[in-house]
Amino acid sequence: MELKYVIPNMEKTFGNLEYAGEGKVEQRRMNGRMSILSRSYNLYSDIQRADDIVVILPLEAGEKHFEVEEKVKLINPRITAEGYKIGNRGFTNYILNADDMVKA
Repeated sequence: MELKYVIPNMEKTFGNLEYAGEGKVEQRRMNGRMSILSRSYNLYSDIQRADDIVVILPLEAGEKHFEVEEKVKLINPRITAEGYKIGNRGFTNYILNADDMVKA
């Protein structure tokens, strides 16, 4: 059985989300030109306080412009897991994706 993604209970997992700034832009060379695949954004959570939350939005969502600490809401959020190893130890990165991000 393959785990494709997990749909989080946003209120219990992240609480209130606030915009913290732009992240990385993932690009790939296609037909000799650089094309944008996705954009990531940093968010603050009042429940997950140790680190910023990073959400990845597809190109179709467009570029987002919010004020810092403005409350936002994710549309169709889902979490995927990506495993990797260092030496003899295994680790997991949890990746939060959404279809869009709007003002809350």
